[in-house]
Order: sequence, then structure tokens, then C-alpha cells
Amino acid sequence: MIAAGSQAAAPEPTDWLGRPVSCVDCPHEEIRAEGRCDRGRVCVRDRRARRIDRFFAGNPGEAEKYLSHPYFEIRALAARRASLFLLPPLVDDPEPDVRAVVAQRLPLARVARLRDDPDRKVRMVMAQRLEGAALVAMLGDPDYAVRLVAVRHVPPGVLPGAMQDPDPQVRCEVARRVRADVLPAMLYDHDPLVRIAVAERLEPPQLVALVDDEDLRVRFIVAERGAASALPALRDDPDPEVRQRARDRLAALQAPKQQEERDGSRA
Repeated sequence: MIAAGSQAAAPEPTDWLGRPVSCVDCPHEEIRAEGRCDRGRVCVRDRRARRIDRFFAGNPGEAEKYLSHPYFEIRALAARRASLFLLPPLVDDPEPDVRAVVAQRLPLARVARLRDDPDRKVRMVMAQRLEGAALVAMLGDPDYAVRLVAVRHVPPGVLPGAMQDPDPQVRCEVARRVRADVLPAMLYDHDPLVRIAVAERLEPPQLVALVDDEDLRVRFIVAERGAASALPALRDDPDPEVRQRARDRLAALQAPKQQEERDGSRA
């Protein structure tokens, strides 16, 4: 049992094979002497990514020596700091984390084939970088996460082709970015989160089409943003918050007209 006020000892640092980290046989004696590494905090032999990254951040010239290290985390972190000229062999690295770094750093011409990489994290990086037809093609990727990145980067004019995407998260992003003139085509999407995204962007007069929506969150947005023509139907909504919001907004919209009529009667 730990005594009150005392702190548990920090665990001993271990390497990627689970062995204790030792400075005795470390090849970086000069770096250690200069205070640019610190066992348990800044160390390339440690298994923890943060400690490895601190080492390369403080000693970027050492990164090239670790591009073929057997521990993938070291290779990936070294690839972030090493010269671009040394990275092409890593396009075929067996670890997707390493290939993702390479896909991010090398010129597109050198990594174009990674858009068909078997790992989605690599294809997601490619979807962030590609343009034109190559990017549009990624709207058909089998993984929703890759398609989600693609719809965030393609021109809005291309997005109607993704309105029927099978994943609601992708369709939500389409609803947030698609041109306003084609947005009404998504009014009756079967997923309420998509309809919410649509309702948040429609013009107030267009929201009358959603006054009978089955989801109270959609109806609340109609009550909050809709034109006066949409509000009477919501004054008796089954949900009390929707009812109150519709009544308050209708009263606020009618107040100027009523004031104008009163002023006219006094004239």
C-alpha cells in the first residue's frame, strides 16, 4: 500500500521488444553528453512514440539512420524528419503508418499508386492531396472514411454524385458543402442527421417542406429558422420545445406588422 502523500514510481522505460532501455550500449554517447537525449523522456530506443519523436525533433540529422529500423513506429517518425530523397524506398514499406507518412511528404507523382493502397489511412492521406479526376474517383472508395475525406476536398459542383452515398456521415458532409440550388434534393434523406444538415442550410421559405418531419430536431430547426408560412403548423407540435419556439418566433415575426398597423390606425 502506497503511503499518503507519496507517488508511485514511474515505470522503467522499455524498448519495442519489451526490454529495459539502457544507455550503456547506446550509439548516441555524444548526443547524450550534450544533453540532447534523456532516458525516459527523449530517447530513440524507447517504445513510446512521443519519446522517439522528441529525439528526432532535437536531432533531425539522425532520422536517416533509422529508416530501416525493425520497429515501425521508429521508421514512421524518422520518415517525418528525414530528407525527401531518402523516402522513395518506403513507398513499399510493409507498415501502413510508414506509407502514410511517405504519401504525405513525397511529390504526388512519386506516390500516385498509393491511392489504391490496401490500408485506408494511406488512401485518406491521398484523398487529402489529390486533385481533379483522381480525387473524384475516390468518391467511389469502398471505405466510408476515405469517401468522407474526398467529399471534403472535391469541388462543390461534383458533390451531387455523392448524394446517394451509402454512409450517412458522408451524406451529411455533402449536405454541408453541396451548392444551395441542388440542396433541396436531399430534403427527404432517410437519415435524420442528414436532414438536420440540410435544414441548417436551406432558405427559410424552403423549410416549410419539413414541418411534418418525424424527427423533432429537424422540426426545431424549422421553428427556429423557417419563414412565417412554416410556423403555424408547428404551434401545436407534439414536442413542447418545438411548440414554444414556433410560437415565440411567429410572435417576433408578426410584431413589426402589428406595430405598423397600430401606427397606421393612429394616423
